[in-house]
Amino acid sequence: MSGDRIVHEIPDDTKTPLLPLHDPIQRSRSFYSSLKSIFTLKNFFIILGPLLCTIICLFVRLDGPVTSRNMLAVLAWVFAWWLTEAVPMPITSMAPLFLFPLFGIASADDVAHSYMDDVIALVLGSFILALAVEHYNIHRRLALNITLLFCGEPLNPPLLLLGICATSAFVSMWMHNCAAALMMMPVATGILQRFPADSGKSDSVNKFCRAVVLGVIYSVAIGGMTTLTGTGVNLILVGMWKSYFPQANPISFNTWFFFGFPLALVIFVALWCILCLLYCSKDSGSALASYLDKAHLRKELELLGPMAFAEKMVLAVFSILIILWMTRSITDDIPGWGALFNGRAGDGTVSVMMATLLFIIPNKKQEGEKLMDWNKCKKIPWSIILLLGAGFAIADGVRSSGLADDLSETLAFLEEAPYLAIAPAVCLISGTITEFTSNNSTTTLVLPLLIQIAKTMRVHPLLLMVPGAIGAQFSFLLPTGTPSNIVGFTTGHIEIKDMFMTGIPLKIVGIAALSFLMPTLGAYVFGTDEPIQDFT
Repeated sequence: MSGDRIVHEIPDDTKTPLLPLHDPIQRSRSFYSSLKSIFTLKNFFIILGPLLCTIICLFVRLDGPVTSRNMLAVLAWVFAWWLTEAVPMPITSMAPLFLFPLFGIASADDVAHSYMDDVIALVLGSFILALAVEHYNIHRRLALNITLLFCGEPLNPPLLLLGICATSAFVSMWMHNCAAALMMMPVATGILQRFPADSGKSDSVNKFCRAVVLGVIYSVAIGGMTTLTGTGVNLILVGMWKSYFPQANPISFNTWFFFGFPLALVIFVALWCILCLLYCSKDSGSALASYLDKAHLRKELELLGPMAFAEKMVLAVFSILIILWMTRSITDDIPGWGALFNGRAGDGTVSVMMATLLFIIPNKKQEGEKLMDWNKCKKIPWSIILLLGAGFAIADGVRSSGLADDLSETLAFLEEAPYLAIAPAVCLISGTITEFTSNNSTTTLVLPLLIQIAKTMRVHPLLLMVPGAIGAQFSFLLPTGTPSNIVGFTTGHIEIKDMFMTGIPLKIVGIAALSFLMPTLGAYVFGTDEPIQDFT
């Protein structure tokens, strides 16, 4: 070994600093970028809810107990998040579960009870049955059969449009509006796909395409008004009625149907007439005949094949459920099967019972497989169920906190106002708000207020509650008014001006029909000419 000294070179890496050095300009840009990501409109809306709550707690003084002011503050928080969607709606819907106990409005157990009652059970069972109908393609078979029936020979466009709209309305009677729109729109667009592309369409064909899409989205909204299960708005109304007036006669499935069906029928006929006047020209029949005939529809129906055992059983279960709903409570002289159980069984009872049968009856496709399993139920829209629960919790909180009494005193000036002036105004206001927020949120917002207005005016609360709830379903003008409108708008066949042209006269007809039927037919069906307990 040589005695020469070995010199080790220091690598350049060791000369670099352990911590990275930032250019001041780059650091400044990073700082402003961070600030920009924090101060966004969505974050402002997130802060807006607690901020409004704090302002009300600090500066608002009501004549009632402290809990009434706290309830008002919580309402401001929840509705700020609902209206801006700063936080996902299902999460906002769970806010009463922690806000009510923290603000001393109700105990945790009391609030939780609002999220599971007979109305929620009715919704759960209905959703499971609707998923079974969708899974076995029963809706498509029904749509094709009815459309084939209405097609006409030679082709009659108004009659075909009537068939498509009637099918959409019928399907929507038994499931949520959005689900009905999602089911029916592919059926409708499947018919429209037989027409040439936009560049090759005549004006008559183009107008008919618009009429079909508008007919589907508006028909599902109208069909939803007919039954309790058609939309969450009707269920919110029934739940709040039960919550505010537990001693009064509950609104049963058939009670609502006896009022909702005639009303929906009037609005539906108006819709069909409006669409025919605006979009079905005299020469549309000859223009459409070369692209659409009964042979095409029969071919699609043949592709589905004969009804299998599973389809027949699902249809049978659904039919039995409808019969049980309609016969649970009929009249005072004919009490219905519910009297056998001393009134303990509700619409939710049979809904869950019949849904349970789907998990017991075999489908005869594979050994051991049932009509439904839990994996198929993963599509249940829990967001709607949570929103319903929040609405019921808010109704209970407004009443129990004392806020309802404070609102009643504030609205004393309405005592002398005539009902015939208030009812259309209520429907119009509710129908305007619903264009900018969800139908369910609008209903949850206006119903507690309408109950207090009714108390001030000394009229039966349903005379205002029903127009307020149904008015919230008149979201006919904007695509964002309801998910059903978005489903139709995304097809590309309609524009906002089409919705305005059809929606404005349809909304006017709806408000007029509701204002006339509520004090006439409604007085007979709901007994609004009779006094009720717990309402002074």
